[in-house]
Amino acid sequence: MIILGLTGSIGMGKSTTAKMFAKMGVPVNDADAAVHALYQDEAVAPIEAAFPGTTKTGSVDRAELSRQLANDPSLFKTLEAIVHPLVREKERVFLQRNRDAGAPLVVLDIPLLFETKAEGRVDAVAVVTCDPEIQKERVLKRPGMTEEKFALILSRQVPDQEKRAKADYIIDTSHALDSTRSQVAAIVQTLTSQKRP
Repeated sequence: MIILGLTGSIGMGKSTTAKMFAKMGVPVNDADAAVHALYQDEAVAPIEAAFPGTTKTGSVDRAELSRQLANDPSLFKTLEAIVHPLVREKERVFLQRNRDAGAPLVVLDIPLLFETKAEGRVDAVAVVTCDPEIQKERVLKRPGMTEEKFALILSRQVPDQEKRAKADYIIDTSHALDSTRSQVAAIVQTLTSQKRP
């Protein structure tokens, strides 16, 4: 089974691209979705213990957690120490399930793939990218997003140029969705037709 890591900076179109892989029948493990689920389950108690006042009615209040992190960015490490092991366990279960099912290819959608040194856990990396102007326009359309918040997020991410330099595959989402879809299809074709030793 080939494991493809999918990553890209905020606003590059990674979530849309991941859905395209899924529509082509490739199992996708979405780290963001895993975090979202954990914020309503296993991660609630440890996050409340580390960040008092950030949970309400049995789930993590993301807005309050973001506020605390913005006030003290050094706390990101504390949060990561709680969340990353839980996400890794969900990933392990996903991989085992698909290995048992005989899947030829799976995608691990990992937003901070290079930042968390996750490239060692995958066979190849696809980086989703687009023109910086398009990226900024997409991100600033998101509810509650500001230029300052965008700058803070970018400061915590490996620059796009560096990600592209490390990538095995680059998916450019600057153009129409059909263009992205054909790039995804070409990668799926390449990886599923490979004979591995």
